[in-house]
Amino acid sequence: MSNEIVSAITKPKGRKSLFHFTRVRNLPAMAHLDALLSSYRINRETASGGRRPQAVEVQYEAYPITLNAHLKIADIVIDTSTTQEQFRAYLDRHVFLWPTLRDCRKMMETYARREPDESFAVLEMNAHALLSGHRTAVKLSKYDSGSSPRFPAACTYKKSPDMFLPLDRFKQVSNHTVPAKVSEIHEVLVEDQVTGITRLLQTIWIDRREAAPFCWREKARALSELRDLETGGRD
Repeated sequence: MSNEIVSAITKPKGRKSLFHFTRVRNLPAMAHLDALLSSYRINRETASGGRRPQAVEVQYEAYPITLNAHLKIADIVIDTSTTQEQFRAYLDRHVFLWPTLRDCRKMMETYARREPDESFAVLEMNAHALLSGHRTAVKLSKYDSGSSPRFPAACTYKKSPDMFLPLDRFKQVSNHTVPAKVSEIHEVLVEDQVTGITRLLQTIWIDRREAAPFCWREKARALSELRDLETGGRD
């Protein structure tokens, strides 16, 4: 059944890839490990559920890695079945991927405004291979889970672990909180880590080609090109 689900999710023209948005400074560690690691796996102390009000740099196997800050989310948006701390701890146990260029570009634009002096990169990976290789760890979300809604009182859903649908339950659960069709999937999570990313990598989008790890440099393209790509036909 999982093979059929993966094929259905990756069938649309604009959903052949999964995008991971990161800081250029994190690339050496990713290339060395050949993996994307969750915040919890990298550093349990900074991923215990307490809020990171700003980005934090930690060491992992002698490599510096910057963990993003948690946005401040209004209590009214959190479901009564969980707490802010429990929800953040749950998020920190996952790697986050964007299933469409449009979703990825929203993240790029947000961070470009928030941190104009930082350098970012996007890893574009083969969606079918990634989902197939991590199927038991994959969860699907209808919403940007870590976002802070601009108008909390008007938010139409509540944040909790129940908003993440295991891959093998896609189209088996029907409620307004989880995606019921492919077009409703706006975020893909992988628990703990994504391994073998060099094999999965199609393109690394980065402003300076020489800043890409040497083993990925032949797949480097200018991040500005990704910003300028039309989303039509890719979503």
